[in-house]
Amino acid sequence: MNFRSFAILVLIAALLAACQSATPTPEVTLFPTQPEAQPTAYPEPDVSIGLPPLPQPTPYPEPGPAPTPTPAQVVNIRLPLGYIPNVQFAPLYVAVEKGYYREAGIEVEFDYRFETDGVALVGANELQFAVVSGEQVLLARAQGLPVVYVMAWYQDYPVAVAAKAEQGILLPQDLAGKTVGIPGLYGASYIGFRALLSAAGLAETDLTLQSIGYNQTEALAADQVQAAVVYAANEPVVLAARGYAVDVIRVSDYVTLAANGLITNEITVAQNPDLVRRMVQATLRGIADTIANPDEAYEISKAYVDALAEADEAIQKQVLATSIEFWRADVPGMSDLVAWENMQAVLLEMGLLTSPLNLEEAFTNIFVGGQ
Repeated sequence: MNFRSFAILVLIAALLAACQSATPTPEVTLFPTQPEAQPTAYPEPDVSIGLPPLPQPTPYPEPGPAPTPTPAQVVNIRLPLGYIPNVQFAPLYVAVEKGYYREAGIEVEFDYRFETDGVALVGANELQFAVVSGEQVLLARAQGLPVVYVMAWYQDYPVAVAAKAEQGILLPQDLAGKTVGIPGLYGASYIGFRALLSAAGLAETDLTLQSIGYNQTEALAADQVQAAVVYAANEPVVLAARGYAVDVIRVSDYVTLAANGLITNEITVAQNPDLVRRMVQATLRGIADTIANPDEAYEISKAYVDALAEADEAIQKQVLATSIEFWRADVPGMSDLVAWENMQAVLLEMGLLTSPLNLEEAFTNIFVGGQ
């Protein structure tokens, strides 16, 4: 080998050695690694232990709707009142308009059917409540209808006898020998009148009783009768407004009787006492507000009583004011045992009851007075 060839070989060997020193020696691993995943903006969750994937956020999440509160279950109540729409029902209208029934979880629908129909439906548990007079409770229970009087609305019996002042009828005893008009021989008017006669020591045969329907105002004005059995807050107010001087004998001045109030039935009392309490307390709030602010109650009543807005406001406001006199009580809603004993005595005397009832089953005060 000549010198030129040897020099070329030496140069090649030097270049190979330089290349080998620049190449790093690879590391040796016992277990091959998986290719490293590229990170994302929001890493995928590890689902290897079976947890559900988390929801993926958005860059600017929109606010969701505010949660809707779940209202308490509302109970629909159809409430028979026993009379046509009238300003005397103002406390009930107030309780609706001011939301007292709604706050109590109750939606009330007024039903102006006859009083006896309401009693029958409540007694059969087809309806839960009705507004009726006290005698209807005892008469219904005597027939096996398990109605219970749970709130006294009227503290005094609202029936009265009215006569023109010229008749000189100032006391119950003055009715002897007179012709007295009455809607009919039934209902609260007849029972209240009989109680008045009994308190005065009179019998029905001591006078002439004439059925005139619900035309007491016209019958008195036209002198068709010398006196008439009326509701103290109605006909006397109208007659006075027409310019007639009228004398009024109130039954409540001579005898205490169980009057108009709220009834339910034994099933509702036993199975849903909380509903009874809520119904009673909401109604009492309406009564209290009406007593405190009769002008407001009158305005509210216009939405419920047809033609009240066009009626003689002075007369209708006096009707309401006189009604309020019968509602006032030291303990609103409370029943008086004596009133029930007197009512039972009258019904027994009239032969409408054949035997005494257990009065403790006929009414209760457990839902009034904050008890």
